[in-house]
Order: sequence, then C-alpha cells, then structure tokens
Amino acid sequence: MTSLSSMSFSESPLSTAAVEAAEALYGELTHDIRGVLDVAIRTRVEESRVAQARQLIQQATQILAEDAPPEPAGIHYNADGRSWNWGNAVVGVRNAIAPPVVLSWSDDDLVSSDVDLGVAYEGPPGCVHGGVSSLLLDHLMGETASNRHTQLIVTGTLTLRYVHPLPLGRVHMEGRITAMSGRKVTVAAHIRPADSDVPAVEANGLFIIPRWADAESVTGSLD
Repeated sequence: MTSLSSMSFSESPLSTAAVEAAEALYGELTHDIRGVLDVAIRTRVEESRVAQARQLIQQATQILAEDAPPEPAGIHYNADGRSWNWGNAVVGVRNAIAPPVVLSWSDDDLVSSDVDLGVAYEGPPGCVHGGVSSLLLDHLMGETASNRHTQLIVTGTLTLRYVHPLPLGRVHMEGRITAMSGRKVTVAAHIRPADSDVPAVEANGLFIIPRWADAESVTGSLD
C-alpha cells in the first residue's frame, strides 16, 4: 500500500510566476466548463441543437486530450514555498466540480468563505445537497485545523447536524479550532445562507496530525 507521506506533496521546478500564469490560463478554461455544466442541467433546446453542442464538446475534449497525462493532479510546491492543488474537489482552480472555495483567515484565527452554489450542487429541490455541505465543511475544517498551514492533518471524525435546508445561491461558512491536544485538533464549523445568521449545517471534527508528519510543517497556500 502506498503511504500518504509518499504521495502528499511533490516539488516542482515551476516558478511562482509560471504557476500563476497557468492558473490564469487554465482557470478561465475551467470557468467556461462550469458554465457548460450549469446550462446543461437547465437547457431545453431541441434535439438538433443538443447534437450540435455534443459535437463541439467532443471536439474540445479531443483538443484538450492532446496533452493530458493520466496521473492525478496531486499537490505540488516550488522553491518559493508556493503550493497548488489544482485538482481538489473543493478549491481546485482547474476542477470544474469545485465551486471553487476561496478561504480567508481573520486576525482571530476564524477561517471563512463565501461561495456561490448553483444548480450543479442541488439535492432537495432548490437546496444544496447534504453531501456537498459535508464536503465543503470537511475541507474548511481541515484547513482550519492546519493552523495556517503550519501542520499537516488528516480527518479523524466528522459529525454534522443538519439544522435547516440550505438554499442554493450564495452561502457563508466559517470554522475555528476549539481544542488542541498532542496530535489531535478539534474544530467547530457551520454553513449558512449568506443573507442569514442562522446555521443550516453545524459540524464538529477531530483532525489528526499523522505520526510521520509530527515534526514537519507546511508553508504556502494550497489553492
């Protein structure tokens, strides 16, 4: 079995300027693909137009496949300490499934994010799928437990309480470390509509610093 430590991070020769240029280039492509996903769910065009759209999408797929290594995107960093996680399902700049989430750290160590969740994230009619809420909170809480990326962590347990349905649209989520003991970090978080102060989903999580990472630290922004 491949250990987590052997596949977590890999050093890249890319300069920070090259990384940011790639994010700008492929980020725009991913933004366009998100648009296709959104409208594909809602469209009512006739059969001939669907066939035309499919041909264009298939052509685009063939073009992009001309240089598309089969390996997972992975997490990389360069000599400047700049790191990137383009394939991540929550924050991946090049993953059209990701909203994507952009996290902010406040001076009091509160970690938060405002993000738009459209029809691609629907569960109950007009509401965000409960699994999507769990996915977003798990990532937010993991980043929170990393203590500003100074420690590597993995999720131990995650407990969620679904208080109210979460409408599609702009949502706000935030998390904070509530306890630290040895290699254990406890985090509390919630997600709610951006125009409401009432949490729709509340979460508590226990995160673990792996033994192999106990003496290691991580710098940079995993975006």
